[in-house]
Amino acid sequence: MWKEDDFDAELITPEDFLASNPLPTDAMRMGLDRNTQEGAMIAMAGSLDPAKISHRIIAWVLIIFFAGPILLSLAMEIL
Repeated sequence: MWKEDDFDAELITPEDFLASNPLPTDAMRMGLDRNTQEGAMIAMAGSLDPAKISHRIIAWVLIIFFAGPILLSLAMEIL
């Protein structure tokens, strides 16, 4: 039979089940969270892991998605 002293395990706390908060403190200070449109984009971009290839591809797609209209507007002004 085992005793309580023999049982060596870490207790699980409710914080163990919560996702990490990738929002910077400046964004939280401005009132952004995962439930606002801008906060959701910041949280999604902050949760990307640069070690994973798929996350790098997503980051490049986001850069193209947001920088594309700006570059097209500049090209139209020049031409």
